[in-house]
This record gives sequence, C-alpha cells and structure tokens, in this order.
Amino acid sequence: MIQTVIPCGGKGTRISGGNPDVNKGLVEIGGRPILWHVMRIFAAYGYKDFILALGHRGDLIRRYFIEYERMNRDVSFRLGEPDSPSFIGDNQESDWQVTLIDTGIEPTKGERLRQVAPHLTGERFFLTYNDGVADIDMDALLRFHLSHGKQVTVTGYQPVYQYGIVEPDAGGRVTAYHQYPRMDHWINAGFMVIERAALAQLEPGMDLETGFLVRMAEQGQLMLYRHDGFWRSMDTFKEAQELNEFWESGRAPWKVW
Repeated sequence: MIQTVIPCGGKGTRISGGNPDVNKGLVEIGGRPILWHVMRIFAAYGYKDFILALGHRGDLIRRYFIEYERMNRDVSFRLGEPDSPSFIGDNQESDWQVTLIDTGIEPTKGERLRQVAPHLTGERFFLTYNDGVADIDMDALLRFHLSHGKQVTVTGYQPVYQYGIVEPDAGGRVTAYHQYPRMDHWINAGFMVIERAALAQLEPGMDLETGFLVRMAEQGQLMLYRHDGFWRSMDTFKEAQELNEFWESGRAPWKVW
C-alpha cells in the first residue's frame, strides 16, 4: 500500500496567536482535528498507511492517537476490572496504520521528510500538509503521476483574489471590474506524489519548497496536476472559522467519505 507522509512540525504562529501550546494540526474543524480531515481524504481512497513527522508539540499528536480509541468511541466500563473498558460499535479508522516519528523542533519540512525516509517501504509515496483540505481525486492524481514518468507531481490550484480587481484606462475610467477573479498563476496546494528515488536529491537541512522542489523543477522532474475543484488551507483563525462554517452547514466539499 502506498504510504502518505505528513509533516506535523510547524508552530502555526498565525493561527495560534503565539500560544506555544497549540499544535496546528490539532485545531478542530467540526469537532475533529484538521489533521484527521486530511487523513480521511486519503483513507476514502484506500490509502490508510500514514507517517507523521512530528515536531513542535508533537507530544499532543502522539497523545491524540494513543488515546484515540478511548476518546473517540463509545465505551462501557466496569469499574475495578482491569479489562475495562469495552468498546461499543465499529471504529471506521480501525484499519489505519499510523507511524509517529519525532523529527525535532526546528527542522525544515524537507529535513523532516529526509528523516522519515527509512520508514518508506514502496517505490513512491504521497506527501501532503497537515492544514489543507480538498475534494481531490487521489486515484486520478496517482494515475497522472504514473502516466508521465517524472519523479515528482505536485497538485496545483488557482485561488481567487480576496479583492475586486479594477482595470482603468489612462484617464482613470474603469473599463472592467472583476470581483474575486481567479489568479492566473498556480499555487502549490500540496497533495504530492514523490518517487522514493528522488529523495537522493534531498540534502540534510534542505527546505522542501525552496530547495527540493526547485531542484526537481530545474532537473525537469516536477509535474503539475491541475485541480480545479475545492481547496482551502488553514493558516489563520479566520480560515479555521470558514472551514467550520462549511462543516456545520453540511456542505463541506472535502468530505469525500
């Protein structure tokens, strides 16, 4: 089974307001950590083997998964008996494989990836961030990656501007107005597929985006998978609120399960 690597080491300064006790991946959307939502997207397509590269407040993520059964399932206790509790009903995540690797507090995402490389078992793997959700077809992404034969595929997305765009002529007369138009450029939306052989290009301490992906592009080994559906990242409290509003309205587009 193809594995999914998720760096979980960022401090999430913008969303935490500087609170050192906040782990960004555990910020809740609809009562579940956003990290859980990301993992559920992959699991919906049968990709249930995860490697989490822990960093800042990784102990919180470790505790979340260690206590997962007790905290997320119905239970029945007989007080004083060592075999209690007994769990009630099925656990939809019972077949998930979750490997937690401590990669340190300060390393870049690229260094975190380099450190978890010994735990990769297949020829290729998924890599994504712990704060971005989308209604992406993971099978289609993988098929695209396998079709072109390059070493790295990154999902691209064209977000909308948060402002209206005005086109004036030389005299100041507005000739066109566009409210929230889509950008012309593609951004890295995460949801990557990487051949394990490409990790030979990953030097100690190298940054993922400004180092590794740049090098792959220079070598002609980076391809873009265009996603034109829903995508959101959660960098700020406002964006977390927006995702919660999607979820509470019952129209969360990333809920593909």
